Amino acid sequence: MLKNKRLIILSISTFLVFSLVFSVNRAENNPQAVPTADHTAVAPAADGHSMEAHGGHAEANHGKEKLNAGKVIMEHVADAHGWHLWGHTELPLPVILYHSERGLSVFSSARFDHGHMTWNGYMLHEGKVVAVDQAEPVDAHVATVNEALTAGITDISITKNVATLFVVLILLMFIFTRVAKAYTHTRKGMAPTGLQNAIEPIIMFMRDEVIKPSIGHKYERYLPYLLTVFFFIWIANLLGLVPVFPGGANLTGNISISMTLALFTFAVVTFSANKNYWEHVFMMPGVPKPILLLLTPIEILGVFLRPFVLMIRLFANITAGHIIALSFFCLIFIFGENGLGVGLAVSPLSLLFTVFMTTLELLVAFLQAYVFTMLSAVYIGAAVEEHHH
Repeated sequence: MLKNKRLIILSISTFLVFSLVFSVNRAENNPQAVPTADHTAVAPAADGHSMEAHGGHAEANHGKEKLNAGKVIMEHVADAHGWHLWGHTELPLPVILYHSERGLSVFSSARFDHGHMTWNGYMLHEGKVVAVDQAEPVDAHVATVNEALTAGITDISITKNVATLFVVLILLMFIFTRVAKAYTHTRKGMAPTGLQNAIEPIIMFMRDEVIKPSIGHKYERYLPYLLTVFFFIWIANLLGLVPVFPGGANLTGNISISMTLALFTFAVVTFSANKNYWEHVFMMPGVPKPILLLLTPIEILGVFLRPFVLMIRLFANITAGHIIALSFFCLIFIFGENGLGVGLAVSPLSLLFTVFMTTLELLVAFLQAYVFTMLSAVYIGAAVEEHHH
């Protein structure tokens, strides 16, 4: 247990130190990232090149710019290279890039100054790191994206979703090492209390009502994986509903995360499947051969559709919940553009719907973890089911 505590503390400390070290020496103290004298004097053209604009005119229209609700919502549900805290303040995260020509580059996302600056030949463009010609001015407002160089970038940065992934793993380690210690040492043979009392009913429910009935007598072999998946998804979903650090990330609403979880289930099903399972896939017993010409391709397609369904179900439901809640919230500012009175009139109703959707998301957070685990258990159960005469 002492080693586990040290590992957790070391992981948290390493992550925080790594982020903070890269957050120092911001762009204004950096000779390679000196902004132009007037940011409003230039604006990017549609073709990627810069065009000049009158500074006073741009400044006059700046305050009249309408809210782009779609852009605001997508920025909140998408991944990012910084962790937003409040206002224009964010926790910078490490940017780790490998370029086929430039080699390895490691620096802080603070170098980009919220997308207003370039650094070492790179800049943020619509949330992604792209390459620019280093011979051009370092101001992001006039830098031109080099499509040829951008194609050679491999981005392995510690983004907001990656950082949240570490947070979820640390929470899982902390919770279950505490619970395991209670069972084996501190409260061995005694009635559960505290965290142990909160976790035990959930584990018992998932084991006795979901996993065991779906898989059968071989369920114990797959219990650790299925419980890990359930609690990982559930905790990640709950963290996504927390609007302040270390929450707010749309982790399971990221298609890469949901795809990886689905591929784990696909791998477990594929390598656990017995002869009976593959016979039913390629040549179902008792079915006439002409029918097999139609049925077998459908069964083979179903093998690959199952993980796809798991991926889309988790990704779509979690992302849709965030989008709906943010849409209700944006209504305040959309109607407010028509007048202060209109915005104030819509605000109470918008806030009520936002609170309702957030409350509903608490249920969805558990439900999606439950459904993903249940379907995974059903697929595994079908793969290991013995032949019945």
